[in-house]
Amino acid sequence: MSHSSHHLLRSREQERASVSYSELLFDLIYVFAVTQLSHYLLHHLDWQGYVQEIILWFAVWLAWQHTTWVTNWFDPETRSIRILLFILMLVGLIMASAIPEAYTSRGLIFAACYVAIQLGRTIVIVFLLDKKHHLSPNFKRILGWFCISAVFWITGAFSEGDTRILLWLVAVLCDYISPMFGFYLPGLGRSISSKEWTIEGQHLAERSQLFVIIAFGETIMMTGASLSDFEIWDSTIIYAAIISFTNSLAMWWIYFDVSSEAGSRKIKKISNPGLLGLKYHSIHVVLVGALIICAVGDELVVNHPLGEMTTGGIFAMVGGPIIYLMSNAIYKWITCQLIAWSHVIAILTLALIIPFARFFNPLQLNGLTALIFIAVVIYETVRQAGRYFPAKS
Repeated sequence: MSHSSHHLLRSREQERASVSYSELLFDLIYVFAVTQLSHYLLHHLDWQGYVQEIILWFAVWLAWQHTTWVTNWFDPETRSIRILLFILMLVGLIMASAIPEAYTSRGLIFAACYVAIQLGRTIVIVFLLDKKHHLSPNFKRILGWFCISAVFWITGAFSEGDTRILLWLVAVLCDYISPMFGFYLPGLGRSISSKEWTIEGQHLAERSQLFVIIAFGETIMMTGASLSDFEIWDSTIIYAAIISFTNSLAMWWIYFDVSSEAGSRKIKKISNPGLLGLKYHSIHVVLVGALIICAVGDELVVNHPLGEMTTGGIFAMVGGPIIYLMSNAIYKWITCQLIAWSHVIAILTLALIIPFARFFNPLQLNGLTALIFIAVVIYETVRQAGRYFPAKS
């Protein structure tokens, strides 16, 4: 794989590109953003709230994702890229702060910050790159698509209600789907992943895994924060907290005990890591989004362990785990070309519970989910030896 030289690019002479302290500091903004998103969903547990949450989450992820690709190509330890990261952090902090009122009084602030992050970062990179550099056409196409989506973001910010939701949904789809077609634009053509997406695959996989850790942190913090709000801890509340923590631990095990390692090995050896990296991010945005939904479910269980189930609560406590298992199953198929039957069976079992979910209280329903996750963990742990290995590229 050939790489054009540039003084800001990472050195490809190393065995693997390491995650820098600047990148870890940058991620702290997204710790805050995930917390904002989970609290937003907690107070908007209806179907409109879920749609709004999905749009906001995809925007947060896409801002992080495209910055991650930039720091994969460009060395974040160089002064220019480090300063760029710090500026993006500040704008990202303002964007995350606007999340609670993104569909009311601060819609323009949220949209303007998102557009500033995507357009500003890309314009800087286009300016820094020589026109003949192999990455230059790729970033020009990316810039073109961000200009298109910016129209919908800003127009949506000046709209209200369902119109804003629809316009922002179109904007998110532009930014999410355009990489799948190589950012094709008339006159500029499309990017060829094997030639222009010359990423360091191990670094990209590790960055995705670190974001998953952020989401798991949110599930645990939501449980702990809910528990700390009670002056008196009775046995029911303690049981609810233990079960929620067990759920988080089981979900962590399902991803990190097998999937993440297989993913790291696969992207390290494959001949076209750029294309696989795109698939990784396309899956991880769903996987991490599911964890945010599960975090909301954990808060509902600890705060109201014996309360009545609502439609929104059922989706958080059962739908979140279903989406999480589905995304993990797809991830394992991509990395190992293996059908995770334990995941399929668990998904079907959870789906069968949904029609009867109103007959349970949150503590009982969360207990059933925990038992299903534990069964998957046991099965995968017993059967994993020799089964999970990178598929041939």
